[in-house]
Amino acid sequence: MISFNYENEFELPNEDQIATWISLVILSENKKEGEINYIFCDDEYLLNINEQYLDHDTLTDIISFDYSIGNELHGDIFISTERVIENAVDFNVTFEEELLRVLVHGVLHYCGYNDKSEDDEKLMRTKEDEKIKMFHVEHID
Repeated sequence: MISFNYENEFELPNEDQIATWISLVILSENKKEGEINYIFCDDEYLLNINEQYLDHDTLTDIISFDYSIGNELHGDIFISTERVIENAVDFNVTFEEELLRVLVHGVLHYCGYNDKSEDDEKLMRTKEDEKIKMFHVEHID
């Protein structure tokens, strides 16, 4: 189950569409959907988590805590909407595109993709692009 929680004024206008897309991403990676919680917050909220749990004193756009069991994905994904807004400007993309990238980034970590090395980061970007294209495809029931 995909759930969305808000610790700031932001709210997704299309929760059902996003949840369906994330579910399809998980299936496309041959994984099972468990409980995945997205928590939208501001920089201060995410910085506090970064300091408290990861001992990092830096701003970031996303922190994901992976509680997956085997092939079943579970976790909490914290997203700073302030960082997403700034990154969209920095990368010259729309807010929606950057938000989709961050939303799928956390799930891709749960699927086993990393971004620590240059090669891992390239693969992660390729996977993000591939999965974002899935969002824009019309699904016929």
